[in-house]
Amino acid sequence: MEDLLIRRAILSEQKELEDLQLRASLTNAGDRKALLAHPDAIELPLAQIAAGGVFVAEWRGTIVGFAAVEPRGDEESELDALFVDPNMRRRGIARSLVAHCAEVARTRGSAFLYVVGNPHAREFYAACGFNLIGTSETRFGTGLLMRMMV
Repeated sequence: MEDLLIRRAILSEQKELEDLQLRASLTNAGDRKALLAHPDAIELPLAQIAAGGVFVAEWRGTIVGFAAVEPRGDEESELDALFVDPNMRRRGIARSLVAHCAEVARTRGSAFLYVVGNPHAREFYAACGFNLIGTSETRFGTGLLMRMMV
């Protein structure tokens, strides 16, 4: 997508990112019921932003998505969050965020990036290079454990 900028999130963007996460999450029928029952599940800790692991996708001055990558052990990092504004989907924003997070993980010394994804996102993550390696229980049910080499 032309004019897409990916940069580190700043602390003052926390609320805007949480709002984007809520809007994006509510468009997934599989998550909607559980999310409405547990609205406290939408949380982007300030510490995570301050640590430099949250990245926003900005298009023409507007935040249109964000992702978070966190180190997990010596050789792995986790794609901890990935959300795109529902009105901006299918434009390559999520794929750009995944690629950016994979590069961040690699430069931080990780050999692998993994994600616990919703089953409806399996094809997307596979297209990004992730392979299914198992399942993992989450607050909202069973997620797909997927991993890619970075």
